[in-house]
Amino acid sequence: MKAAAVMAALSQQEDLSQVLVHTGQHYDLNMSDVFFRELGMPQPDVNLEVGSGSHAGQTALIMIRLESVLLEQKPDLVLVYGDVNSTVAAGLVCAKLLVPVGHVEAGLRSFDRTMPEEINRLLTDQIADLLFTPSVDGDANLLREGVAGEKIHLVGNVMIDTLVRLLPKAGITDSAIQVLAGNGEPYALVTLHRPSNVDKPEVLTKIITTLNEISEDLPVIFPAHPRTRLRISDFGLQVSENGRLNLIDPLAYLDFLSLQKDATLVITDSGGIQEETTFLGVPCITVRRNTERPITVEMGTNIVVGQDMERLKGELQNILNGKAKKGAVPPLWDGKAGERIADVIEKWYR
Repeated sequence: MKAAAVMAALSQQEDLSQVLVHTGQHYDLNMSDVFFRELGMPQPDVNLEVGSGSHAGQTALIMIRLESVLLEQKPDLVLVYGDVNSTVAAGLVCAKLLVPVGHVEAGLRSFDRTMPEEINRLLTDQIADLLFTPSVDGDANLLREGVAGEKIHLVGNVMIDTLVRLLPKAGITDSAIQVLAGNGEPYALVTLHRPSNVDKPEVLTKIITTLNEISEDLPVIFPAHPRTRLRISDFGLQVSENGRLNLIDPLAYLDFLSLQKDATLVITDSGGIQEETTFLGVPCITVRRNTERPITVEMGTNIVVGQDMERLKGELQNILNGKAKKGAVPPLWDGKAGERIADVIEKWYR
C-alpha cells in the first residue's frame, strides 16, 4: 500500500523507469496478489519467492536473491518501505554494493528493541541516503540518532495516499461479510498478528476470552491472519457460541477499508491500522505496550492499552457510552506524500 502511492507518483516523472521487486515475504494469496489488483499496481518485475521462515533465514534468503537482481539491474536508487525483514535485508545488500537507498516511512520508533521491527527500522535508517518521514516525531528521532539533517525529508504518510485514493471505491463485495456488518448497526473490527499477542498461549487465551465477552455487547468481526488462526487452533481456544465473534479469512483491501470506516471501534496491534483509523476518525484500541506511531495517540483516535484486558473493556465502554476520544488528522496526511517523495527523488538525482 505504501509502494503503490510512490510508484504512481514516480510514473509521472520523465526519463525514469521503475523495476518492482516482490521479495515474497508476504505470499498468501489473500495478503499479496489481491492487493496488486486492487491497488492498480503492475505485477512485479521480479519475485524472489522467499516465503516464510525464521527472521534470520528469511532475511538471508532475501539478501542472497536480491544481490543478483541489483547486479543485473544496476539501479540508481532502491526504495524500501516500512519495517519488515525485506526492508532491512534490501538495505544491507544496497549498502554493500554502494547502491543509494531511500527509506519510505523512516524515523518511526517504539523504543522497544524486543520487537524485530524496531531493529529493522533502526538499521535501515542508518543505511539510508534519503529518509522520508511521515510525521515530525520521525525527524526528531533521526536527528537524535545522528542522521544528517539534509538526508531527512518530512513528506507525510503514504498509507494515507492510498486510503484517500481508494476510499470512494470501498465497499464490501462478499455477501456473507455484508451480513456480518449489518445495516448500520454497531460492530467492533479486530486484527491481531504480532508474536507478543498470538504466540503465547496465556496471552492469546486472555485476548480471545475478552473478545468473547465483548461480543456480548456488540458483534465482533475478526479477519484472522493465517498464523493467528493457526495459534487459536493449536492452543485449543474456543470462540463463543453466541455467533457474535466472527473469525473470517483475511480480507482484500477494499473490503477491509469498508469495514474499518464504518466500525464502531477497531481493536488492533497493527501500525498501519492505527494510522488509518486516525485519518478516518474511528476509535482505535491498540493491544500493545507501545507504538512507533505516537502521533496517532497524541493527535489521533488511538489509545494504547497494552495487554490489560480490563482497561480494554473500560475503553470499549467509554466508546459505547459516547465518550470516544476525539482526534485530528496530522499535518501532511493529505494524500500527496507520494508526490512529495517523487519531487525529492527528482531533485536528488538531478
